[in-house]
Amino acid sequence: MTTPEATPEAVARTDAGAAPETAVDEPAEAHPVRIVVADDHEVVRAGYAGLLATQPDFTVVGTARDGAEAVRVCREQRPDVVLMDVRMPVSDGIRATAELMGDAALTHPPRVLILTTFDLDEHVYDALIAGASGFLLKDVTAERLFDAVRVVAAGEALLAPGVTRRLIAEFARLKPRAPRRDALAVLTPRESEVLRLLAEGLSNPELAGRLHVGEETVKTHVSRVLSKLGLRDRTQAVVMAYETGLVVPGAGSSA
Repeated sequence: MTTPEATPEAVARTDAGAAPETAVDEPAEAHPVRIVVADDHEVVRAGYAGLLATQPDFTVVGTARDGAEAVRVCREQRPDVVLMDVRMPVSDGIRATAELMGDAALTHPPRVLILTTFDLDEHVYDALIAGASGFLLKDVTAERLFDAVRVVAAGEALLAPGVTRRLIAEFARLKPRAPRRDALAVLTPRESEVLRLLAEGLSNPELAGRLHVGEETVKTHVSRVLSKLGLRDRTQAVVMAYETGLVVPGAGSSA
């Protein structure tokens, strides 16, 4: 098991430099980001917690050795972000993520960053379906780790567009599900087009160029798409585009 101090991983902000489209209850700088670290390996768990504790804008409020304990600690401590190992005993990171996202007692569920050893991982795909906001490889550098926590705490998605598409498209292909196009009935034709382009990984400036509108208009469209579909960020929008059949793996266009 690698420690967080190793070489960089291939993960980045979805839309670098752009303001998040989802509503944020409080600016991340208004109070320390509250974090829970869940990993079944004590050394790894302590390593992440120790690194995060070096940052003045972070507070590690708890740790957990399995998914069930992670859910309990989150219910007690109400963190902003959870670093969640995807493979843990008792209850894995996928089940724990789904429980947190579906917990009615958590008015604002924490944003979950999945920890994994390699990016093209079926378990990561399932965790994204369950509601995770992104993932980190376990060989992440300290600076990448800090940046990732700040990004998701601010309400942004984490995955680089190329990684997002590759991961979700691959497992949507390997594990096809019945398309749910009716879930998109609430969208206007333009909003459906915006969702399809989001699934291609386009940034706001690229969306503006493709749609021939201003960036503020793009931000409005993206916000409406996320709001109407009950999605938290762009990662979830990409998942929805594939799950509903709006985007077909390998086709590169709408279904």
